[in-house]
Amino acid sequence: MKKVVLFIALGLGMVQLSQAQSSEKPGGFGVRGGASLFNFSGDDVSENDYTNRVGFHVGGYTMLFMTDRLALEPGVYYSVKGTQNDDFADSRAILGYVDVPVLFRLYPAEGFNIFAGPQISFLLNSKFEGDFFGNTISYDSDAIKETDFGVAMGVGYNLPKGFNVQASYDLGLTPIFKDSDADVYNRGFKLSAGYTF
Repeated sequence: MKKVVLFIALGLGMVQLSQAQSSEKPGGFGVRGGASLFNFSGDDVSENDYTNRVGFHVGGYTMLFMTDRLALEPGVYYSVKGTQNDDFADSRAILGYVDVPVLFRLYPAEGFNIFAGPQISFLLNSKFEGDFFGNTISYDSDAIKETDFGVAMGVGYNLPKGFNVQASYDLGLTPIFKDSDADVYNRGFKLSAGYTF
């Protein structure tokens, strides 16, 4: 995992350096965070089995404008995903990932943007919990795959003085369970606020 984090940091540094040397519209480094609403989804998931679970995400990004209206934005975020089950134990899955999206942002109008791009997520921890007779029972699980591939997409708006807001959807494309043929994916919404320096 240390090698993965080092690789990501080096990649962001190279993008930032190339951005500083670019004659195109300048971008910048920024921070972003907010609330997440995730669930398990797929052909093998019944709508009655799970409900959305609230989590959070926080991290940073760097932006390289390739034209006046098109920008490349790689980022690194810690993101808490999972699901909730409204059973007698109020059982839940809590999954912590490092998300690495590489987004293409299109600015069709001043301030407003739409974006999409691939995302790879590295599992940091996975925990399953349940409440029994007033006590929370928790255990770490190794049933979740270490990597998760997907697509991130959404809409954003740049506010004055470097602030921005966005709403996005993470579409997981690879089944998350090891040693299983079950069609179960991480999918959910993110509401974010950010600041570009």
